[in-house]
Order: sequence, then structure tokens, then C-alpha cells
Amino acid sequence: MLIIIGYIVVIASALLGYVLSGGFLAVLFQPLEFLIIGGTAIGAFIVSNEKKAIKSTLKSLGGLFKTSKYNKTLYLTLINLMFTLLTKVRQNGGLSIEEDIDNPKESELFKRYPLILANPQICDFITDYLRLIISGNMEVYEIEALMDEEIETCTHELEKPADAVSNVGDGLPAFGIVAAVMGVINTLAQADRPASELGELIAHAMVGTFLGILLAYGFVSPLAALLRQKNADRVKILECTKVILVASMHGYAPQICIEFGRKTIFSHERPSFFELEKYIQEVKDKNANAKQNNE
Repeated sequence: MLIIIGYIVVIASALLGYVLSGGFLAVLFQPLEFLIIGGTAIGAFIVSNEKKAIKSTLKSLGGLFKTSKYNKTLYLTLINLMFTLLTKVRQNGGLSIEEDIDNPKESELFKRYPLILANPQICDFITDYLRLIISGNMEVYEIEALMDEEIETCTHELEKPADAVSNVGDGLPAFGIVAAVMGVINTLAQADRPASELGELIAHAMVGTFLGILLAYGFVSPLAALLRQKNADRVKILECTKVILVASMHGYAPQICIEFGRKTIFSHERPSFFELEKYIQEVKDKNANAKQNNE
């Protein structure tokens, strides 16, 4: 929704300023300029990206119009799941969660946290590293280094769509100049026309430069910036999970581990200490009541 509002503001501001300065909107309507600029930009995008990068870029652009799922609710769910898992390990040993992490979709424990199960990236990150931790064959620094490597790989993959869109935005002003130059060439080829007609042809040609710059900085480049912001949200939740697991490997109590993780969350999504404590207690009570009813 904010993207649409932003685009409306860009268009309205540019056109209103143009009209108030005495310009005529009809002059700006040049479909062939859009064809030249848009077509060359799309062609350059295809040439400069692999097939998988093109697919991921198109998928990422579609996701920009959806509400972000990396919100406070998801973080509360994640932290509560980690607290439950680490508490179970502390009380009953690492083997007590082996069945849960080997098949989380069938695990009664994981089924209490559908938001985590609905996000395979987070779920796999948790289960993969818990499996390594309870195996007991790796040092803390080795697992932490492996986590860092995976997060870095994830960041690199997420940056590809943003870079692809950014490159298109950077190229649009140049493609606008191409359209303008082609318009000037067309004008010079008709130099025998009256001055009034030549002026109109030159004005049409200059629209290409205007469109290229406007599309670049008003439409495409902002999308690249938004993609990077959303990418940061996806990476941050992995970093939060990593901090909790590393703290656990160092022997801290589950309550301290999740506090470490809470501190890594961006301020807009970070629950307060008391919010988190209240949420965990509510889930504990809910699970206890459910257990009593089953008995």
C-alpha cells in the first residue's frame, strides 16, 4: 500500500509542478519513448542476470506488496519455541528433542508454533544446528563459524534481486538519453520542416531524458532500497536464533539465552522484557491446561 501511495506522490508532484509552470501534459504522452526506455531496460536486465536470479527478482518484487511477516508476533513465537526446546534439553538431555528436530512437521512441540513451521528457512536453521549441538562432536566456535557462513550465504542470495533492480535503476537515465538522442536524430532528419514543428519534435525527444530519470529515481531505485530493508529483516531473525543457540552452548540458562536473542532484534519488533515474560507464561499455562484436558 505504501508503495502505491509513494508512486502517486511522485507522479502528482512531478506533473503538478510541470502544469503549474505552464507545461502541457499532452506533450509528455510519448508511448514510443516508454517503449524504447522500458524495452532496453528489460533487455539489459535479462542479459545481466542468470535465469535463477531473474526468477528470484520477480518473486521478490511480488513480495514487496505483501505485509512483512517478520514482526513482533513472529519473534515472540521464535523466542518461546527456543525457550521450550532449551528447557527440555536442560531438564531431560539433548536426546529428548531428537524426534522433534528430526521431523518438526510431525512434532507435537513444533505444532504449537505454526508460524515457525510456515517458515522453512527458520525451521531448518533451528533444527539443523540443534542436531549438530546435541551430537556433541563440534566445538562452540566451529558451530558459530558455520552459522556465520550460512547467514552470509543467505545475505548474498538475498542481495541478488536488490542488486538486479538497482542496476536497472542506474541504467534508466542512460536509456532515457538513448531515447532522447534517437528523437534528436529523427528531428535532424526532418530539418526542412518549419521551426514550430522542429521545436515540437525536439520537445518530444527531451521527454525521453525526463522519463529515464523519473523512472530511475522515482520508481525503480526505491524498490531496490525497499528490497534491502526487507532482506535485513529476514537475516536478522537468523542472527537472533544464532545468538540464542550460541549462548546455550556456553552453558547459560534458557531464560538468559532468550534474553541474549531479544537484544539483537530491531527496536520496532523487539518485545520488552516484561512482554516476553508474560507471553512465555501465557503459553506455559495454555500448554499445561491442554495437557490436563488430554489426561
